[in-house]
Amino acid sequence: MTVGRIIETPDCVAEGAEWLAGQCQRMAHAMDQTGPLPLRRRPDGFAQLLSAIVSQQVSVASANAIWGRLKEAGLTGPRKIMWATDEDLRAAGLSRQKIRYARALAEARIDYRALRETPTEEVVAILTQVPGIGVWTAEIYAMFSLGRADVFAPGDLALQEAARMLYDLPERPREKHLRQMAEAWSPWRSVAARVLWAYYRVAKDREGIR
Repeated sequence: MTVGRIIETPDCVAEGAEWLAGQCQRMAHAMDQTGPLPLRRRPDGFAQLLSAIVSQQVSVASANAIWGRLKEAGLTGPRKIMWATDEDLRAAGLSRQKIRYARALAEARIDYRALRETPTEEVVAILTQVPGIGVWTAEIYAMFSLGRADVFAPGDLALQEAARMLYDLPERPREKHLRQMAEAWSPWRSVAARVLWAYYRVAKDREGIR
């Protein structure tokens, strides 16, 4: 297995969008509504996954505030997390459960550089061994931090709702159903996800994911 195409520039996203529009009239319709799609690339590494843990089950504003306190305290690296006391981490806003997850991530000693050359299925398998990191988080990491062009996150509620609206489905598709639907968008599934998130925001006038 190989890692496949990597999305590095807006031109890569535009290429994928053009392919999807040619394959599916509904995708083309969605892009008529949304306009150009964002690149949405992020750095890779420990801090990105720690930020994902921080964001779980809290509002965007709360997550940003907690992350800001962690950065101010210098608590965004694995060694600093391992050396910090529970009191230090609680002071930044982490719950007891998230402290456990943060320490587990630090102790996992993941080779983030090696993940860049690791097939997506293996990336998801490696990351989901860490408590607090589920399939959705791992797939989002592969999509935006590793730039994988052909990964999808069917567990995302905004993607499910966008697919329901765009394809006139009687109800929101479940994760398994949406994963099957996404096979038609290969090899540009991550661009299809960008289309659906953008369409969701237009249709619902609501922010998709942080």
